[in-house]
Amino acid sequence: MAAWHNIHTLIASYRPQWRFCLRMTASGLIAFAAGQVLHVPLQGLWMILTAIVVTQASAGGSLRATLEYIVGTVGGAIYAAIIGVLIPHHTPLAEAGLLALAIAPLALLAAFNPNFRVAPFSAVLVLLIAGQFGEGPVESAITRSAEVALGGVIAVLVSLLVFPERAHQLRLSAAARLLQQLARELPELLAGFTRTLDPTDNSRIQNDIGRAVTSFQQITAEAEHEQIVSFVVQPDPGPLSRTMLRLRHDLVIIGRAAASPLPDTLRERLGPPLHRVGEAASDFLNKSADALRRRDAPPPLDGFETALAAYTAAVEAARGAGLTQPLTASEVEPIFTVGFAIEQLHQNFIDLRRCVQAYARRQRRKKEPVSPAAS
Repeated sequence: MAAWHNIHTLIASYRPQWRFCLRMTASGLIAFAAGQVLHVPLQGLWMILTAIVVTQASAGGSLRATLEYIVGTVGGAIYAAIIGVLIPHHTPLAEAGLLALAIAPLALLAAFNPNFRVAPFSAVLVLLIAGQFGEGPVESAITRSAEVALGGVIAVLVSLLVFPERAHQLRLSAAARLLQQLARELPELLAGFTRTLDPTDNSRIQNDIGRAVTSFQQITAEAEHEQIVSFVVQPDPGPLSRTMLRLRHDLVIIGRAAASPLPDTLRERLGPPLHRVGEAASDFLNKSADALRRRDAPPPLDGFETALAAYTAAVEAARGAGLTQPLTASEVEPIFTVGFAIEQLHQNFIDLRRCVQAYARRQRRKKEPVSPAAS
């Protein structure tokens, strides 16, 4: 029983990985079976390789990889067929020159457009394998393109039917993790206004957030491709993607402004209300992540807005008391910078509530106030 419990825990903990393993295995086996039925040369080698290569963690990722792979393969095959017909290559030296002519332009094209990364590989195979089966370059190009297309179709169908993992759901999970990461790091950055923030820690925080945002954007691209084959209408992924980028920019501005603590004359007055702003923002981000993961209604903004109003009042009181007058421009600049960043954070929180509401299963028909900055 203990061993069975451990196995069950292992499978449950890595369920997405196990599903991906099964989908890729199924893609390869189905492609092999199709190759046997259709009597494809080399036992359907290109079909099997294509089905395995383009099978991704989600259906949207598989569709995106399939389209890119087919574009590169067909482009390389057509180019190889043209030069193979026009240029004689009956000697090893002539074949070497033909290969150079095939690889160099396609490699340059791939450098400008990643969709053609497999084009040089495709061209080489068309030129070298054509003679092995008594095919001309044209017949070889047609055969290889058809095999790749069929392998890609198999991969997409398997991704949709065998333990399907939607990019849309993966995207919501990635967004929730990103919001939780922002919730952890934001108070740490704001603390830099009351104490010296280690530049190494500041750089680490910004780099970690940047990598998380990049990963989220990649999943968003897969979700956009998935809408082509999705039978369920999903909200437009654009607004949430743009809001995440704006939140990331807010933390960049705060991190830069927090490189130097506030002057001693302002630290005691502004430190506590700024700390409460960080706590309220962190709480809102964590609750938004939970709501997005459960697809519930967004949390209220009252706590953050109250803390923001208290901080703004503290800044005005400090200015009214003349505490900013003896300060230099470089000492006053962080105060206005963090004020601007927090106001932008507020607007982006309003946009985030709209995005969370768009994904909520409940209260879907209730209208949220539209932010002037949301566009």
